[in-house]
Amino acid sequence: MRKLLTLSFSVALLSYGCAKKDYFQSSALVGAVEQERNAKWDSAEVVAGRHYQKGFLHNVFWGKHYRAVWAQPVTLPVLDINKMHGGLSPEKLGGGFQTTSLTLENENGKQYALRSVDKDPQGILPGGLRKTFVANLLRDQTSAAHPYGAVVVSGLAAGAKIHHSHPRYVYVPKNEQGLGKNSSDFQDKVFLLEEKYEGKESITSYLGKAKNLVDSEEFLKKRFTQHSHLPDQLSFAKARLFDVLIGDWDRHEGQWQWAVYDTSNVTTYTPVPKDRDQAFFKFDDGLVPWLFSRSWAPLKKMKTFHSRVSSSKGYLQNAQFIDERCLNEVTQEQWQQLANQLQIQLTDSVIAASVESLPTQVYALTGKEIQAKLMSRRAQLPQLADELYRHLSKHVLVAGTDQKEKFIVQRLSNGDTRVLVSQQPENDKKSPLLVFDRVFKKTDTKSIALYGLAEEDEFILTGHGKSGIKVAIYGGMGEDEVKDDSFVSGWGRKTRVYDTKQGIEVEKGKETRLKKSRDVKVHAFDREGL
Repeated sequence: MRKLLTLSFSVALLSYGCAKKDYFQSSALVGAVEQERNAKWDSAEVVAGRHYQKGFLHNVFWGKHYRAVWAQPVTLPVLDINKMHGGLSPEKLGGGFQTTSLTLENENGKQYALRSVDKDPQGILPGGLRKTFVANLLRDQTSAAHPYGAVVVSGLAAGAKIHHSHPRYVYVPKNEQGLGKNSSDFQDKVFLLEEKYEGKESITSYLGKAKNLVDSEEFLKKRFTQHSHLPDQLSFAKARLFDVLIGDWDRHEGQWQWAVYDTSNVTTYTPVPKDRDQAFFKFDDGLVPWLFSRSWAPLKKMKTFHSRVSSSKGYLQNAQFIDERCLNEVTQEQWQQLANQLQIQLTDSVIAASVESLPTQVYALTGKEIQAKLMSRRAQLPQLADELYRHLSKHVLVAGTDQKEKFIVQRLSNGDTRVLVSQQPENDKKSPLLVFDRVFKKTDTKSIALYGLAEEDEFILTGHGKSGIKVAIYGGMGEDEVKDDSFVSGWGRKTRVYDTKQGIEVEKGKETRLKKSRDVKVHAFDREGL
């Protein structure tokens, strides 16, 4: 199989070399006469990426993808920075390794992001490769993404009651000078303009009684350093199931903002998805992408939006870090309830109206296809929910904070294991706060990892069961206590304790295996996705 991959890749490179063009000199404006920017001129016929249009041989090896959509002339509004959203002014240049973006602000302080639809992958390559065919090759595969998919996602998310932005596609003309000193980087291109959900200034009635909007870094910092800061796991599970529905495989922690609410005794963080560049992804329709996206291949995470989802596992790869920390309490029954809820909310009319928000010319090319696939995938939601549950339940991580916690592990007679986590108050006047309570099924879960992090944490294991689940305890930086009075029939010990030589006190039982080390890495916990 490796020889097949090498041969196919070599032949495809040859075909690519015969057909390649200088992608980085492409113009977004097609067939439109240059016009002076004035109040009367408010639309133009443009394309997002004419350079993606290729010949038969190239498409056989590298895929047809959405090349026809990228090259299709569409009528879009021209960015009028003095009128749109009450008038906008440039604030900050941004963007990742591939996207050009600019933060714009109106007179009320509300911010908007102007993000390029087309991508430039040079930034992710070593310097020596940035002006070679490799950069052109990566740029070419941008055509696997649907350039106008974000407007469809917005409509679907509204129907599903999932927080979302309200994107609008605009054309920035050649003579636009109102975007600051970097105006030339934005001229003559298609952009997505949408509100930014960052900071208190971005809060509107749409988000209810949210008191703040923070990124994943800030949320995770609060979650693991202080008591009473918890994710809304059911909302996040629903959003992740929705990701699979629309085929968005790139949902790492950087793809989320979090609306902050005060609820009862805790501060709750509700997810706000952003950056829907990979929705409706079409990748495996060429020989080389097909080979490299197989389940055993290096690009298996790049999932194509088919009518049937052959495997949901690929949708978890990029999001593994954030999924492990924000979906560890969602039960199989709750996953099913969320699937049924989405099926009810995403009616035929909601799906049809969402897809019809595509530019008219683009709808003619892909609208019916996307609509049919969405309806087919909607029917699979219960099955997909069950798959997500099983993938995420196999190895589970449960972490405390840098303050005191009490972990209770109850071995149940049928082999299941119940885990409870209580946050312990600093004074006796307050009651402990139960923040985690889940029964793990022995048929679904192989291991549970408990992380105490800092301070003096307590771990208590009780109960007798048969062929139970492995539990690994990582004490953390404080002087922790472990008391293991549990018993599991069968071979092997089911309780593993890891800590530094001076960092833990253990009352061992029949199930306990203790591993002490001088190296603090023995109980290291990744808080930032490193």
